[in-house]
Amino acid sequence: MKIKDQGLSEAEINARANEKAKKRKEVRDRILATKTIEKGLLIVHTGKGKGKSTAAFGLAVRALGNGMKVGIVQFVKGKWATGERVVLEKFPEQVTIRTMGEGFTWETQDRARDIRAAKAAWDEAQRMIEACRSAGDGGSGPALDLLVLDELNIVLRYDYLDIAEVVRVLQNRPPMLHIVVTGRNAKPELIEAADLVTEMTEIKHPFQAGVKAQKGIEF
Repeated sequence: MKIKDQGLSEAEINARANEKAKKRKEVRDRILATKTIEKGLLIVHTGKGKGKSTAAFGLAVRALGNGMKVGIVQFVKGKWATGERVVLEKFPEQVTIRTMGEGFTWETQDRARDIRAAKAAWDEAQRMIEACRSAGDGGSGPALDLLVLDELNIVLRYDYLDIAEVVRVLQNRPPMLHIVVTGRNAKPELIEAADLVTEMTEIKHPFQAGVKAQKGIEF
């Protein structure tokens, strides 16, 4: 019990707490009333900590639960059999997944192939974006509500794609399309263009203690 509450009955303490909660809600309601814009967001998950793609796939599941359609382009993790991919592939009417990567650069050891894979993945991402635009204009293309560009930041970091072109395309997305970009070392230009940026900070990781990647946690 706080010192200032000493001497008060439980009922009096509860009444004070309820009054404070009421005032906080009134303030919050006034703030929410000023938030009237509805738009597709450009979201960036970056940083050295674990959880960037995990958070993006969490958004994908949330979108599915709301009856939305989701597109996913994986720029790097092509060879990984991941649990999230297995789950999302069970919703073919709502989810389109394109796994375009060849693995991490240190695994392929073939920069030219990595660049070709990155460009092919970016072409697919642009195709999905344009299909959304076509659907919005009354076309027959499959409209998406959320597009996840998994590990796009990685290929941008190595300059496999032109950052100016990528930012231009993402900024000119259809008005209601949400796009999530993941990967560490996000370029400043992308961060500047984004509506929401979250940096994952690593505090502690089991890999540092010799623990290998765990099924259901890492993949």
